[in-house]
Amino acid sequence: MQRLARHWLAPIVEANPPRGTGALAVALLFIGIGWYGAVKGGRVAEFKAQLHLVCDNLASAAGMRVSALEIAGNGQISREDILAQAAISGRSALPCIDAAAVRQTLLENPWLREATVLKFYPGGLRIEVVERAAIALWQKDGAVSVIAADGTVLEPFTGGRFAALPLIVGSGAERAGNDMLKLVSSFPDIRDQTEALVLIAERRWNMRMRGGIEVRLPEHDTEAALRTLVRLNQEKGLLTRDVAVIDMRQADRVTVRLSDAAAASREEAIKESIKAKAKKKGGAA
Repeated sequence: MQRLARHWLAPIVEANPPRGTGALAVALLFIGIGWYGAVKGGRVAEFKAQLHLVCDNLASAAGMRVSALEIAGNGQISREDILAQAAISGRSALPCIDAAAVRQTLLENPWLREATVLKFYPGGLRIEVVERAAIALWQKDGAVSVIAADGTVLEPFTGGRFAALPLIVGSGAERAGNDMLKLVSSFPDIRDQTEALVLIAERRWNMRMRGGIEVRLPEHDTEAALRTLVRLNQEKGLLTRDVAVIDMRQADRVTVRLSDAAAASREEAIKESIKAKAKKKGGAA
């Protein structure tokens, strides 16, 4: 029986495994033990970082450290910021970089609309990005943000390079603003006098003009209302008058409300006219 047992076990015990198999088995054993301990101890992130470092060291020793790095397409985001977000450093080795994971991490940056990560063995890495363009400043609840055409908030507005962007205001304006900005831009005379576009109840727009006039646009057929506004301004200089509100919400009429100063002046003029007429009538009697 012992002889039979030795006969069956001989091929296993006496087999010559490939070189390094034992070391790999031991490494896997320790990794498994380490992972179990990390999970039990709540140190998974720390363990992953250490494991990644070991991978980088081993792969670098085998000649696969990232030695040719290229980043293309970035303008608003610096090369350093991209590398930091991708967790790629001078110690990174190509086999240890998960291209799909790096791409997803990069796309968490609101400035990036698309990202491609390409690996070229033994040590080449290329990251291509497509950035969103800043089109406007969006104000809501007192906070002002820089936004893209699709409404993505790119960053808080702190002045400087984005100060010349048009301002849109209100809930939902970040999503509807791009179409409205394009429409207003097709009327240069109006566009150049517009200080802000304010979305009302997510249904229609008010225009705040640089002279302090508020133009109330209709919910529908906004383009026709803007054409009417351009015509009235050309014919009567409406946007240069001392008015507070130009109400265009009704398709069949335009209502103008004078500013407080103009209204007071008009009222005073009416009173003086009445007095003059009364005096003239009294003198005639």
